[in-house]
Amino acid sequence: MVTIQAVYEGDLHCKAVHGPSRAELNTDAPADNQGRGENFSPTDLVATALGTCMLTVMGIMARTLKIDIGGATATVEKEMSGTAPRRIDSLRVRIHVPHALRPEDRQKLERAAHTCPVHQSLRPDIHMPIEFVWG
Repeated sequence: MVTIQAVYEGDLHCKAVHGPSRAELNTDAPADNQGRGENFSPTDLVATALGTCMLTVMGIMARTLKIDIGGATATVEKEMSGTAPRRIDSLRVRIHVPHALRPEDRQKLERAAHTCPVHQSLRPDIHMPIEFVWG
């Protein structure tokens, strides 16, 4: 179990502390929802979690396959719903791996990305197209 302690600091800002490492991060409400957009919003963190989770499980698979995916990137475009209740409507993911890999390794890495725990935890009605770009 991991504990995250969050405190509301006022003016729509929060600070969260990761229990095991004591690392801190700050959030702000987005500019389109009464905030100043000075930090990640809570829903930005969901998008961030998805991209980094996919890269992480791909990294685990790459380690198993003894291949290098260093420099791989994930770009996540988050869109909010235009109607109430306010929620994430879509998370478009583009993963770029700047290495030429064998087709069978690419397939294993793509399959791994789709099994990331964040992807598996999100609501099924969130539109999540995933594009992979190789080389």
